[in-house]
Amino acid sequence: MSAFQVETVQSVHHWNDTLFSFKTSRSDSLRFKSGQFVMIGLEIEGKPLMRAYSVVSANYEDHLEFYSIKVPDGPLTSHLQHLKIGDQLLVSKKPTGSLILDNLKPGKNLYLLSTGTGLAPFMSVIRDPEFYDHFEKIILTHGVRWVSELGYKDYIDQGLPSHEYLGEMVQNQLIYYPTVTREEFHQMGRLTDLIRSQKMFRDIDLQELNPETDRVMICGSPSMLKDLVEILKEKGFVEGTSHAPGDYVIERAFVEK
Repeated sequence: MSAFQVETVQSVHHWNDTLFSFKTSRSDSLRFKSGQFVMIGLEIEGKPLMRAYSVVSANYEDHLEFYSIKVPDGPLTSHLQHLKIGDQLLVSKKPTGSLILDNLKPGKNLYLLSTGTGLAPFMSVIRDPEFYDHFEKIILTHGVRWVSELGYKDYIDQGLPSHEYLGEMVQNQLIYYPTVTREEFHQMGRLTDLIRSQKMFRDIDLQELNPETDRVMICGSPSMLKDLVEILKEKGFVEGTSHAPGDYVIERAFVEK
């Protein structure tokens, strides 16, 4: 178990029947960059069962937070969804991931394109002052099927703008663009369609995506990643890596949990 820290669950929140989040203690030795993920898991039948989870919490907070789907027969989530305060969680000691500032070239606007629990790494990003220092505008999109799946919506809408330290930056620089596909909402449609039709840019009063000025981070389903990367490549965007920063980055680490 030496590759893992043992953390203690401090709170659990069930957003609806399919989504939940939980907070744990955070070892002093764990350092991570906004947007990174860690391996978390439980000891099942004497062996650690681990999966990649982005860290929701800000990198300066004294706890860790994670956002998860509930899969009834999922090897790990079928257990995780029953976590209670005081339970123990295994957390890897080495955070990693592509969705970090270092992998992007400087730009004017940063688009955080997410669907479902792909929102998780961007919750950390939008609470990091360094990102506001690097970009004039940060546009957070969150595409879901049902309104109840818009996790953290109230916090982004109300809590974050009144944050003691970040509030002014958030009010001036963050644009939150949630969209729903299967029920009535003030903004409806698939993210890819809203980008292709340019409706999203009209709604937020910005120009369409341009590799000269815009940088993009993407986290969501495999089909969403594929479609959005196709759009970006058509527009001349180049993927960034740890060796060569680029115009966009995606996270490939997540599989069905």
